[in-house]
Amino acid sequence: MTDLHTLKPAPKNKRDKVIVPIIVALSILIPLAVAALILFDDALSYDLGINRGTLPAFHAIINGTTALLLILGLYFITKKNVTAHRTVMVSAFSLSAVFLVSYVISKINADPIPYGGEGFLRSLYFFILISHIALSVPVLPLAMFAIYRGTTQEYAKHKKIVRYTFPIWLYVAVTGVLVYFFMQPYY
Repeated sequence: MTDLHTLKPAPKNKRDKVIVPIIVALSILIPLAVAALILFDDALSYDLGINRGTLPAFHAIINGTTALLLILGLYFITKKNVTAHRTVMVSAFSLSAVFLVSYVISKINADPIPYGGEGFLRSLYFFILISHIALSVPVLPLAMFAIYRGTTQEYAKHKKIVRYTFPIWLYVAVTGVLVYFFMQPYY
């Protein structure tokens, strides 16, 4: 019988002391910056000369492509093709980063456009929008930790975090496309 007090804790990855605080800091700073852009849109708004309808369509394409890459990543890992899995997952994360930069640019470029629908569609739109926004916040740290644990070959930790990351990230990507389709008539 093993005495629990004699068991040594699993060795920590030495890079955790650097990478984990960076992930935590980015996970706090980026949502705060985006929130500031939304809350103080009048003070931070500059006409960059970008057509109002261009960036939302671009965002929908990025979100749709990200969703497809996430599904491909799941497919590849179920086939034990780690290289292809890694490639599409890093691509999905890269596209999400491009989305984030483009979203910030769109918030600076123009005032938000209100949704003009009524009745059930209005309620559905706001449910999708609010859940999309709320779940987009944890996607950033979850995805960064998942990628970090995968690249450091800490597969048990990777699998544990991906159990939550994948469905949330996929939901955010798909609902991003849905938000565009709801708003498309008003651009």
